[in-house]
Amino acid sequence: MHIVVCGALVVNEAVLLVHRSPARRAYPDLWDLPGGHVEAGESERQALARELCEEVGVEIVAESCSRLGELRSGSGEDAVHVGVWHVGAWLGSPTNRAPDEHDDLAWVGLSELGGLPLVHSGLPALLRALDRPPASRLIEEVA
Repeated sequence: MHIVVCGALVVNEAVLLVHRSPARRAYPDLWDLPGGHVEAGESERQALARELCEEVGVEIVAESCSRLGELRSGSGEDAVHVGVWHVGAWLGSPTNRAPDEHDDLAWVGLSELGGLPLVHSGLPALLRALDRPPASRLIEEVA
């Protein structure tokens, strides 16, 4: 079984998505939230912080994060459990820091998610659970 985390960065009712490269072995050419595998000894929140830094170059404010739920796919050794988190605040501006994994990133309206080819078909419903997304704030880095 694979344990994965992903983070929903939401601003003005739009969520940041990454587009998985068509060359990827798993889930190629689909949109997803940024995130990745939880490593041995890591909590989900620790993995979320590491993965969002590695993939989109932001530092999450841990106290602003809340777990929205879990998505599951596959079975047996191929089973994937994905912890989905809402990230309310972060430092930096998201950029694609993993071009070998993703060929694009985009802010997508929460109401538009159903029309995209997504890794997890249950993602729109889970994000709708935000009902009215809390006021997210982007904390810009000061150079």
